Amino acid sequence: MSEASLPNGAVVRVAHGPLVAPVLTRVVGMLAARAQCPVDRLDDALLVADAIAAHAPRRSANGHVTVHLNAAEDGLELRVLDLEDGGGEGLLADAALPGVGNVLERIADDVEVDGDQLVLRLTFG
Repeated sequence: MSEASLPNGAVVRVAHGPLVAPVLTRVVGMLAARAQCPVDRLDDALLVADAIAAHAPRRSANGHVTVHLNAAEDGLELRVLDLEDGGGEGLLADAALPGVGNVLERIADDVEVDGDQLVLRLTFG
């Protein structure tokens, strides 16, 4: 499916800095609403966005955090793009917290490292 055929999708590209978290969380919130996200999963989606915003700048290859988002009837997909070599695995490892475990793996229903991308899917049931 091409980006042009995704009516409930967006590509967010923000330069490293203080705007990464607020921009990404607002776009995630907007698309989660389009996906008719239940309130309890909205918090989960925002936690995933916060974790990406906190750790992706260190792993991106070009000075920007780039996330492709797609909202469907049953969930939300976040694809973190343009990561350095090994950046997907590194970003996933960075999301581990002592005593809690890996935030992204605990919250997302599906986590996949695909080359220089990290793909996270949240389903709404």
